[in-house]
This record gives sequence, C-alpha cells and structure tokens, in this order.
Amino acid sequence: MKVMSVNDLKLKIDTGESVNLIDVREPHENADFNIGGLLLPLGKVQTMQIEAIEDLKEEPIIVYCRSGNRSMQAAMILEQLGFTDVTNLSGGMLAWEDKFGR
Repeated sequence: MKVMSVNDLKLKIDTGESVNLIDVREPHENADFNIGGLLLPLGKVQTMQIEAIEDLKEEPIIVYCRSGNRSMQAAMILEQLGFTDVTNLSGGMLAWEDKFGR
C-alpha cells in the first residue's frame, strides 16, 4: 500500500488528473464534508460488499477517511481482495481540512 499526502492529492485534483477516490467513512461524516469520493464505508469493505468498485481492481485508487486509520485498514483489505494500486491518504479529512479548509 502506498501513502499520499493531502498536498499531493490536492495537486492531482487541481491539475485535472483523473483520480478514483474512495471514502470509507460513515454516511453522516461524508454528508458533513467530503471531497467527492465514492462513499464505501469501512464496514462494507470488511464484509466484502465492494461491488461498486469491482471495476477498479486494476486502476489506481485513493482511499481516505477522517484521520487515515480506517482507510489504512480498508486499503489492506482491498489489496488482499486483488486491488493492485491502492493508496492511503495520510491524515485523512482532518489533514485536508487543516491544510485547505472545507
């Protein structure tokens, strides 16, 4: 699993690079503040309910949560399920909010 800083992700987004973002937080966290990722809570990843992202197995994906801990767990599980290019967003939405606001 790779790790990416919020600065690197912001640069990718700002330059128009296509990124596959997966938000593994809970729905209420996503509704409160998000950066456009597909909502797939960690519980669904843990129970292998990942139909929504099956077509991304060979694509680069960036997984994020509130602080980077749940997304690290999700990234490890996704790698075990055959995803080949998984990156965890270091510091999660707390780091994003601290650096760039909402």
